Amino acid sequence: MKKKTIVPLIVFLVGICLLSVFTYNTNVQIQKDRRTIAKLNAVTYGQRIENDIENGIEITDTLKQLLINGNGQIINFSKVAENLMSYSIQSVQLAPNGVVTEIYPEEGNEAGKIDLLKDSKRGEISNYAKDHNITITQGPIELKQGGSGLVVRNPIYLKDENGQEYFWGFTIAILRVPEVFEDSTNALSKFKYNYRLSREASVLDKKHVVIDANCDKMICPVTYNLTVGKEKWKLEIMPRAGWSNSTTLYLIFFGGLSLVLLLTGLTIVLFLLDERRVELKELANKDGLTKLYNRYGFDEMAEKMISKNPKEHCVAVLLDVDDFKLINDMYGHAYGDKALISLAENMRKFFPSSALLGRNGGDEFCILFVSHLDMPNIQMMRLKDLNSCVVPIQLFMK
Repeated sequence: MKKKTIVPLIVFLVGICLLSVFTYNTNVQIQKDRRTIAKLNAVTYGQRIENDIENGIEITDTLKQLLINGNGQIINFSKVAENLMSYSIQSVQLAPNGVVTEIYPEEGNEAGKIDLLKDSKRGEISNYAKDHNITITQGPIELKQGGSGLVVRNPIYLKDENGQEYFWGFTIAILRVPEVFEDSTNALSKFKYNYRLSREASVLDKKHVVIDANCDKMICPVTYNLTVGKEKWKLEIMPRAGWSNSTTLYLIFFGGLSLVLLLTGLTIVLFLLDERRVELKELANKDGLTKLYNRYGFDEMAEKMISKNPKEHCVAVLLDVDDFKLINDMYGHAYGDKALISLAENMRKFFPSSALLGRNGGDEFCILFVSHLDMPNIQMMRLKDLNSCVVPIQLFMK
């Protein structure tokens, strides 16, 4: 009973442990593969975003070159700016001496004509760009036309008649966000990635500010760092469904659990079948009344005993109950059965466990034992007290 209970339990527990380890390792491998793919996507689309922003900054470089070639003048600025405009450009501006005087398109942007060097929000960073002669970006800012934008200011230095450089002003482009890099961010969303694009607030402020994102929270994202001008940007992405594949893990776990339960059930069935086989074999080899070996079982076991002790002498004993028919006729067959059962029990007690005991049928019994065993030399015995009857039994040694 213990074996029938413990072994299936061990099979179940071992199966659950192996299933848990396999599921865990599968989950680790899935996360590893997903992070590898996400990293590749972050690099690919991070570089595209970097190029998109650089293309927007190049507009100010184009205006800068025109100013240098025109000695600080751009003929027909509106026409030139119109040719530079695109879907992702909100406006193009010129700021001689740091004061915005030219804006295209001008309609709706009149309020942008300010002194950048003295403005409370733009002065510090604009003066830094002027003093260090570097292109800077500022934002994101809210656009009056709606949406957000990034302001690019490119300082211009020209040479006077004496060859001395002097500060001319700024060429400016306002890039619409996220339109300037929406091809890349749309692709990330299409591939079911959450993303967050952030940048340093400015060259003077290293704190990152979010430029664009399609989610509120990122969980262990992969990161690609990009550089735009002198500023550091960061693209973070993660799968929208998370790093684990819940569907696959559920299928593996519940499929494996079904297999473990099946193996446990088969183990139980095998024990039941083995138990049933033992019972059937016992029924085939044992006498149903006395539980001694029947003729078939006795012959089979006798052959095994003799084969196991080929050099030893064996002693076989045949016996029956005297006047057994009289017991049946006088007391009935039920009492006769009790007498046979009592006789079988006394035989078990009298003979050693190594002796082979059997019932040929009716009141006939047989005994086989190996002569080297410590057996008493039995010639005659009387078994009494068989349910208050006395049955004389002769043991004939043969």
